[in-house]
Amino acid sequence: MRTSLGPAAVGAVRTSVKTANAKAALDFPGDPTGRQPVHVVYGGAQIFAADTVRKLGDLALKSLRENAPDAVTFAEALGFGGDEAFARRVYERVVAKLEREAVEDYRIDFEDGFGVRPDAEEDRYAESTARETAKAMASGGLPAFFGIRIKPFSEELFARSARTLDLFVSTLAAETRGKLPANFTVTQPKLTSPAQVAALAKLLDGIEAKSRLRRGTVTIELMVETPQSVIAEDGTFALPRLVAAAKGRCVAAHFGTYDYTASMNVTAAHQHMLHPSCDFAKHAMQVSMAGRGIMLSDGATNVMPVGPHRGRPEELTDAQRAENRAVVHRAWKLAYDATRHSLIQGFYQGWDLHPAQLPVRYAAAYAFFLEGLAPASARLKAFMDKAAQATLLGDVFDDAATGQGLLNFFLRGVSCGAITEAETAATGLTQDEVRGRSFVKILAARKNAT
Repeated sequence: MRTSLGPAAVGAVRTSVKTANAKAALDFPGDPTGRQPVHVVYGGAQIFAADTVRKLGDLALKSLRENAPDAVTFAEALGFGGDEAFARRVYERVVAKLEREAVEDYRIDFEDGFGVRPDAEEDRYAESTARETAKAMASGGLPAFFGIRIKPFSEELFARSARTLDLFVSTLAAETRGKLPANFTVTQPKLTSPAQVAALAKLLDGIEAKSRLRRGTVTIELMVETPQSVIAEDGTFALPRLVAAAKGRCVAAHFGTYDYTASMNVTAAHQHMLHPSCDFAKHAMQVSMAGRGIMLSDGATNVMPVGPHRGRPEELTDAQRAENRAVVHRAWKLAYDATRHSLIQGFYQGWDLHPAQLPVRYAAAYAFFLEGLAPASARLKAFMDKAAQATLLGDVFDDAATGQGLLNFFLRGVSCGAITEAETAATGLTQDEVRGRSFVKILAARKNAT
């Protein structure tokens, strides 16, 4: 066959491509293969105690039973009624989840949820919440994911924020003899510069060294809630630089709905999760973080599902109970629609600010995954059959990214309780293969088995 280029000429070009490919593999390792929580609950530091997470679950169940005592009422309130069997399926799994693991992720908030207080008072809460965290660790009272949110690293608040961070982590490490909660992270808000992230990473280096923690134990979660955290001053995406400044500590980026819309001059009446400016910012997050191994989260719905009439249900009149339920149902519907919007956009995590929001969080996620279960099962089974055929014929099956994407649907559904492990059998995968979380490893193991 006649060619124009010899091996030496092709080899010279290949060298530059090989270097670029190696860099791309480092920069874009793929989506995270570990579990991502479906939500994070934020609560002010002034209200945190060792039993907070358990109490949140109790309150979530109480709200569900008072305002939707049966599956049909719940489905009609949220807008997925019509199929009573489906409604029962969702409702039963929501109840089971609230009883088993109502909170997947929790953040002790020293920022907006705590406010500006005298230094001595914030010092006390930084230490007391660390001790309460240690108690919760000892009793098994913490969720699978946990952390704190500090104040911004602005000129006015840097010293205060750094001190709170140091007090909390140092006190906690001392109380637990050098142990931190699993998946412990620090959320950094209102970012305007990569230098702020770099400063946090450097502070954590020092705190870990002094507390005899392994370097890199504390991870960083970035908040995207300013224009500067979406588009940098030179017009490029800002988030990759912010992540790089964390020096390997960044695991997630969370969108801040209300600060961001305020910065876009959106009036308060129109600051909500469905605003087009939010869609733009979140899509920028997705585009700039695709394949980089960073988990993304949407923000919160700030309309709380709380009725206007206080007191035990038996102390209220029928009219008052009806009004309470109507108010809660409207707030639930707003949260459900916002969560569905996030899921459809590809954001599988969001914020919750009140325990009565938890039933809706899980209902939205479960309905989403259960609606897609049958078609996703059929697609993955067909995909696995195609991969197996390629393996038998000795061909290279190079569409692993699509396979991993299909597998991720089931991983997310199983981890949050929407899908049972038994329901994954229709995919043609074993439960051990699903638990392995890697499509590439599944193919390799099956190839070796043949």
